[in-house]
Amino acid sequence: MKKIYRILSPLMIVALVLSSVSVAAAPIAPGSDLITTQAALNAEHGQADRERIHEILARDDVRDQLIEQGVDLAEVEARVAALSDAEAAQMADQLEQLPAGASVIGALFAVFVILLVTDILGLTNVFPFTR
Repeated sequence: MKKIYRILSPLMIVALVLSSVSVAAAPIAPGSDLITTQAALNAEHGQADRERIHEILARDDVRDQLIEQGVDLAEVEARVAALSDAEAAQMADQLEQLPAGASVIGALFAVFVILLVTDILGLTNVFPFTR
């Protein structure tokens, strides 16, 4: 048994050294960027913010108010998906800070403001009075 260990030990050491050297020396493909840990965490956080917004917009009372205001629900979903991570975080924080009774009106106001700003910037065409 000791003879097997004496043969396998150097082989294992050489294999480990060679495998670590080849990984460290492997070139990075051109055009592929490394993603930092912070960027990966921010991406997850941005997705969580969008999910919180979708949860609020999925409520029946919010949907009813949006339809009553003449807002297309598919357009709202597309706008939320198009938000940057910073905008999604800001909107999610604003929606969570609203009091319980005013959450519907506040949510509608936040959605309206976002729709209005994107319409003024010319990214969408929802409100005709912005022309």
